[in-house]
Amino acid sequence: MSLLKPFSKLPDLNTANILLVENEEQFQQNLANTLVEETAVTVNVRLAKSLPLPMENDESRPRIDLVVFIINLTSDKSFESAKASLKYLVPGYFLGKVCFMATNARHASVRTGCLDALRQLAVSLHCPLLFAEDQTPEGAASSARRLLTILKVASGLVPNTTALYLSNLTRCTMPPDIDQPSFD
Repeated sequence: MSLLKPFSKLPDLNTANILLVENEEQFQQNLANTLVEETAVTVNVRLAKSLPLPMENDESRPRIDLVVFIINLTSDKSFESAKASLKYLVPGYFLGKVCFMATNARHASVRTGCLDALRQLAVSLHCPLLFAEDQTPEGAASSARRLLTILKVASGLVPNTTALYLSNLTRCTMPPDIDQPSFD
């Protein structure tokens, strides 16, 4: 078990590598299939249920340009697994190479506490928080387009833009009154 490091390997030419981490693997495969269809650059998608990644193929594993934690808001296990996996990332990843993607935010069984906890986690790590519709193919395609934009910047394929700069523009923020009691 070792930490995942963003700059431990050299990048490949016109190639972007993304790691999708989802405990339940419901949306992960659909999103991966949509991401691979990109034709302008070569996109390599790695899938994992959680971190750390196994050590046996560490030498052949490419440099990971973006780590995406997919969190199903109807599952407490999904959030806890993502939170536990964060300790296996070197702090350098949080400089624009990590984002969170929440699914099932519109579902009736989502507790507001779970969404608030995810938002607070994203704010504390200065990471973007994206919301995805995982029930339709159009939702997967829309999510893939947003991730591709972030991935191209994180992998250095967009001139004059860095992952840290994009992260500062897209990071999750909390309104100052979020911790105040609600009078509903």
